[in-house]
Amino acid sequence: MRIHAEAALLPDGWTRDVTVEIGKDGAIASVVRSAGEPPDHSVAVLLPAVANLHSHTFQRAMAGMTETRSPEGKGDSFWTWRTLMYRFLDILTPDEIEAVARFAFMEMLEAGYGAVAEFHYLHHAAGGDAYGDRAELAGRIVRAAGTTGIGLTLLPVYYQRGGLDGRPLAGGQLRFGNDLDGFARLLDGARHHLKTLGPDARLGLAPHSLRAASAGDIAQLAARMPESPIHLHIAEQEAEVAEVEAATGRRPVEWLLESFDVDERWCLVHATQMTPSETEAMAKSGAIAGLCPVTEANLGDGTFPASPFLAAGGRFGVGTDSNVRISLAEELRQLEYSQRLLRKARSVLAEPGGSVGRFLYEGALAGGSAALGRESGRIEAGCIADLMSLRADASSDLPDGDAVLDGWIFAANGIAVDEVWSAGRHVVEGGVHHRRDEIAAAYRAAQRAIRSRL
Repeated sequence: MRIHAEAALLPDGWTRDVTVEIGKDGAIASVVRSAGEPPDHSVAVLLPAVANLHSHTFQRAMAGMTETRSPEGKGDSFWTWRTLMYRFLDILTPDEIEAVARFAFMEMLEAGYGAVAEFHYLHHAAGGDAYGDRAELAGRIVRAAGTTGIGLTLLPVYYQRGGLDGRPLAGGQLRFGNDLDGFARLLDGARHHLKTLGPDARLGLAPHSLRAASAGDIAQLAARMPESPIHLHIAEQEAEVAEVEAATGRRPVEWLLESFDVDERWCLVHATQMTPSETEAMAKSGAIAGLCPVTEANLGDGTFPASPFLAAGGRFGVGTDSNVRISLAEELRQLEYSQRLLRKARSVLAEPGGSVGRFLYEGALAGGSAALGRESGRIEAGCIADLMSLRADASSDLPDGDAVLDGWIFAANGIAVDEVWSAGRHVVEGGVHHRRDEIAAAYRAAQRAIRSRL
């Protein structure tokens, strides 16, 4: 397949009149800076597609359902939201989980994401009973990825306890639970299911949090999969920080970095509650900051200390987390705007004299591909062909260079995602996923059934 772009963002900058050839293996075979032979597709602006580094797809179906203030008018927080979320997930069937995942993955592709790391912690039936196939629900996520064509790094979540005091799992948490032996069987099942996808599919692991997994268990899991990505929720809420500090004498990020050889294969998700010393140490560890600005704003998590983190050499990517709103442009915009509100300044994250949109986009490209263990994020021979293009509607023109990214992220002004390829799979054309109608119809049916049982 040959794609011709009027302009493309290559590793060395913007280049005009570029032709990208994609091989049968889903990788970029060549990048030629001329039109050459007639292409199969022509686009205006071609970009590497960003990898979504943190998602819980099932939560897409509860978007908008937790926006009512409590009758008492006080006490609404992440923890009250979590209680509602547990009630919601406790009624989901495997068919519904797959239908919702298909819809969320489709929306991600239409938003310009080329791949996703699915932080998958729904493993069992309601009440905690294991399915005959212990990886049944992981298999549903894999099938949803296959249907939509999105690149998948599957992150089965290890969740063993209800808190640092060792309390047992209860309520909705029972669907998450595993001991190390059960989790090993789950990983084996997940590997089997992933064989049905293309060679770009990946398997990592996700100890849910310091609350849910002991230090010994995290160490054993990391040793079992020494080359795989490791993702972990950390320091998202003040109450979580207090619990970890009371149990260990250290704050969460401080304790994690002292206890493990955290490096480039780790993705620390949220980390909105850090001291300056933790921020600097996390940056210097090489770990990717997994930022989900839309969800963090929705849940009142707090604001990630992006400026000092980046100044210390830190890397970041973005994710959709609760999937309350699936929009790559909004995640990047919210990241910058959160810093403007925090610092009471403008254009905070760009280098001096540089484009904010370009800085955000290229940061998310590099951090996202690293967090997924996916050789993508660049229009370069040998890289996985995760690509997307932008177009302008009839009432506007596309600006040149960095201005197109600034315009799309901060203003839109008629600029929209046009085409998307994931590992060479052409899944979005004219801004619409090629199976949108059937996926959306199944999602609407699942959503009606779920709401009828709430």
